[in-house]
Amino acid sequence: MNISYTELARQMSQQADGRWGLTIPAGWMQGRTTYGGLSAALCYLAIERQFADLPPLRSAQINFIGPAGGAVQISSEILRQGRSVSYIEARMQGEKGLATHGVFCFGASRESKMDQIFTDFPDLPSPDESSSFFRDGFEPSFTQNFEIRLALGGRPVSGSPHSEHFMWVRHRDTNSTDTSALIAVADMPPPAVLPMFTEPAPISSMTWMMNFIQTEPTTENGWWLLRSAAEHAADGYSSQDMTIWNSSGELILTGRQSIAIFY
Repeated sequence: MNISYTELARQMSQQADGRWGLTIPAGWMQGRTTYGGLSAALCYLAIERQFADLPPLRSAQINFIGPAGGAVQISSEILRQGRSVSYIEARMQGEKGLATHGVFCFGASRESKMDQIFTDFPDLPSPDESSSFFRDGFEPSFTQNFEIRLALGGRPVSGSPHSEHFMWVRHRDTNSTDTSALIAVADMPPPAVLPMFTEPAPISSMTWMMNFIQTEPTTENGWWLLRSAAEHAADGYSSQDMTIWNSSGELILTGRQSIAIFY
């Protein structure tokens, strides 16, 4: 039986040297490394536990530097703490060295004349009206932790002409509802060009940037609508745009990712 995200978060404990440690189970692996969404989520969780009274998370920049599995340790450090904005670094170390590096930006709210959303919620089938995303044999180990429904686009390695897809995703663990759990969901979609592949080939996320639109993101029944759209693919690399809405249509998160493709 796989360990849920809630249980993994509970198991992460502070060590004598001040770092946070835990062992990543096989069910959260993506090939030979920890699933990137989990790595980023645990980096954020270590910061949240290390530093009290932080303002809301506004943005994060994640670098996936090397593989990590099994025992990992996470350290964090304040880079700058101003009157309204704080930058905090997190570093996940594995047996082979630095695996994930993140810089998280926290910012207090201020009065503003601006209060607008410029990105529309797409008119798409609901989770109940959508079909399973993966075909048999193409599910990485970590995907067993999520329910995934394809609302629009192609399935992985199907020779699809589409470089944009929309999917509904939620944790199977219904207790995973905080911001760190959202980060764990946010990286779930495979690269937007993967449906265009006609045969399996390795892929690897290199960088990931997220902007958090809501200070206390919530959704009904755990479902989030995730959009991934490739903007470029050449020379073994692809860049893509990413968006997340909750089930009520509120814009929750925007992001970008740079990916290495071996196809």
